[in-house]
Amino acid sequence: MLEAVVFVLQVFYGLCALGLALYSLHAVWLVWQVRRATPVATPPTPVTWPTVTIQLPIYNERHVAERLIEACATLDYPQELLQIQVLDDSTDDTQLIVDRCVGYWRAQGHNITAVRRTDRRGYKAGALAHALPHATGEFVAIFDADFRPAPDFLRRTLPYFLTPDDAQVGFVQTRWGHLNRDYSPLTRSQALALDGHFAVEQAGRQAAGYLFGFNGSGGVWRRACIEDAQTGGWQDDTLCEDLDLSYRAQLAGWRGCYVNEIVAPAEIPPQLNAYKRQQFRWAKGSIQTLRKLGGRVWRSDRPASVRGAALIHLGSYLIHPMLLLLLLTIPPLLWLGGTPPSPIALVGFTSFGPPLLYAVGQQRLYGRDWWRGWLNLPLLTLIGMGVCLSNSLAVWQGLRTRGGAFHRTPKFRVEQRGDAWRTSAYRLPLDRVMMAEAGLLLYALGAAWLVAQQSGWMSAFFMLLYAAGFASVVGVTLWQNRPPHLLHRFHRRRFLARTDSGKYNSPLTPDGTI
Repeated sequence: MLEAVVFVLQVFYGLCALGLALYSLHAVWLVWQVRRATPVATPPTPVTWPTVTIQLPIYNERHVAERLIEACATLDYPQELLQIQVLDDSTDDTQLIVDRCVGYWRAQGHNITAVRRTDRRGYKAGALAHALPHATGEFVAIFDADFRPAPDFLRRTLPYFLTPDDAQVGFVQTRWGHLNRDYSPLTRSQALALDGHFAVEQAGRQAAGYLFGFNGSGGVWRRACIEDAQTGGWQDDTLCEDLDLSYRAQLAGWRGCYVNEIVAPAEIPPQLNAYKRQQFRWAKGSIQTLRKLGGRVWRSDRPASVRGAALIHLGSYLIHPMLLLLLLTIPPLLWLGGTPPSPIALVGFTSFGPPLLYAVGQQRLYGRDWWRGWLNLPLLTLIGMGVCLSNSLAVWQGLRTRGGAFHRTPKFRVEQRGDAWRTSAYRLPLDRVMMAEAGLLLYALGAAWLVAQQSGWMSAFFMLLYAAGFASVVGVTLWQNRPPHLLHRFHRRRFLARTDSGKYNSPLTPDGTI
């Protein structure tokens, strides 16, 4: 019986190590694809511009709603061809801010309306689907509340739809920029991860002819693609409605287009709990999409390499339960006399891909200064290991359930150092997961001691990385949730001053809400 338990633990250990190695090698493959790819050709400027609807899904965004609406209302695009729909499901004073902004810009001659529902059924996907019948545009641009598109965004993205060879382009995704990259070490490490995702992963998948996902914001859809019966429109049975729709569209024969040269700036979450909530939603939603579409992807007529890469993409968050299982497996294996492979070899074989991917991403975007952003890799690595429990819980829910509550990532309008956010009502409190993460910190330290006793402290490095990761997450979470009385009063005054500028005081016109 004891030997059987040891055998099962070694199988788990081996499968997790092989899975991590697979994702590491896939990252190297994407780097190779990017390095050999030719840039996407810039299409000519069209003679006539099409009609466009901009959809802005909002839920309780008092700090950033005004910034978003103003950025979209001041886009360099003919007013008579542009419609703005503010999809406002808010339940707080965001509604008043939206109404003032909508009223102001309607008085300036813009076709802008606030679209409201009686309930949040379907969350973001439900709001997008509800508003689409009221849209007048041939194309639909989507921006989440934390974005601030540049004035030339539409004039640069729409040409990718409008040449005869691009009639099957269903969506165009642009690269996300960062309004607050240098706010803190946490935001810099998130920026490094996002840069790698867009500049290498998205660009690499496109260069290789693989399926890739729409990122939910900072992009444009061809309305006919969304409404295509084979695509199926917006659906709310996953928490990644964007990934789900983009994969269904590509399986229906439409094409996606990623443009690395066009940037849509957005705000990075400054609170670690907000980042964890965002990652939880993305992890759960992507695994739900894997459950929903994995069979269709594998049965499609695409080459085996394309189908395999798509399944790896949809299952990318599986690396977190693999990391967690590795940690949980090693101590009982050692107690029972098992001999897992050397952790040093494991670290080297399973972790060289992501650092290379991030380095190439920084080099593509920032040239000779690439190393400045790449220096944030140690913290990104620790945070990535520290959130493996939270993301594993998300994967487990994604494997068992459809849809679910769409818990928004709070936005605080933090754009520069010194901007405060901890006095906001949107700040997330401590949760029970942090207590479990503290327990895993102790568990990892115990595992490191066991490995050191057997093979020396050099071999315990992998376990110490786990301990450092959980210590980082627990430490930052506690620091960011320290008692409010420790805050200086001027931070609260500066924060409240950014809630609503009061610039838009025009009353809402009678038809400003539908």
